[in-house]
Amino acid sequence: MRLLPVRTAVRVPAVAAVLVPAVLVPAALVLAALVAGPAAADERPGAAGFTIGDPRIKESSGLAASRIHPGVYWTHNDSDDGPYVYTVDSATGRTVARVTMTGIGTPRDVEAISLGPDGQLYVGDIGDNRDGTWDHVWIYRFPEPKELHDATVRAEQFTVTYADGPRNAEALMVHPVTGRVYIASKNEQRGGLYEGPERLSADGNNVFRRVADVPWVTDGAFSPDGGRLTLRGYFWARTYPWKDGRPQGEGDRVDAPWQGQAESVTYTPDGRTLMFGAEGANSRVVA
Repeated sequence: MRLLPVRTAVRVPAVAAVLVPAVLVPAALVLAALVAGPAAADERPGAAGFTIGDPRIKESSGLAASRIHPGVYWTHNDSDDGPYVYTVDSATGRTVARVTMTGIGTPRDVEAISLGPDGQLYVGDIGDNRDGTWDHVWIYRFPEPKELHDATVRAEQFTVTYADGPRNAEALMVHPVTGRVYIASKNEQRGGLYEGPERLSADGNNVFRRVADVPWVTDGAFSPDGGRLTLRGYFWARTYPWKDGRPQGEGDRVDAPWQGQAESVTYTPDGRTLMFGAEGANSRVVA
């Protein structure tokens, strides 16, 4: 199924779908169409996109839609910001809360965030700009707070390695039904989709194994029902049917916006819209 961005969608009265000579259209039908006017605007929070206004968020590198706070999105900076994640109100673009993670080491290159079916946020400290110099990376996990305000939370830390050796990655996706974690590596020649163990273990190493080839990926997201996986890069985005734990076929092209340093994508909670984000001060999240 091809997903079109909200900005390109145009609604027309149903009578315009069939082209017939004007003289054959009953006057009452024409009048009804004129009275009805344009379709009502989508009033879902953030459905038209929003601008992240917090000056502390200059390198928004991941997005995840809250399930318990309507219209709120989780994000974080790229490297060198510290153990912080932010919640942004899509109606205003303002930060609602900054959450500080404790119980973990010093983050190196945080690149992705995803919300699991267990109600916990998974933060991917999985970047490696030297493309394979670190023999392990980390995932942090903590429950999504029921109340939003600046707070400190204790997070779990999981050590991650890849079965075929170290690599750079910027996309982490938690399947919304199975809870399994996937990482997509960022490689121009041969990127890969990696599947984690059935359950992450905080006590030992979590080995991720390659299950599919993918293009150059900067982020990804599962649809809320788990039936689709959308991956994005700097210049493209594709949505793949998801079946038996694998993406199917070549996927369908998505008309993603041009955003320069295009770094993030997530679905709205109802699965009707894709939200595309980018790095930079006052960055725009495009629906």
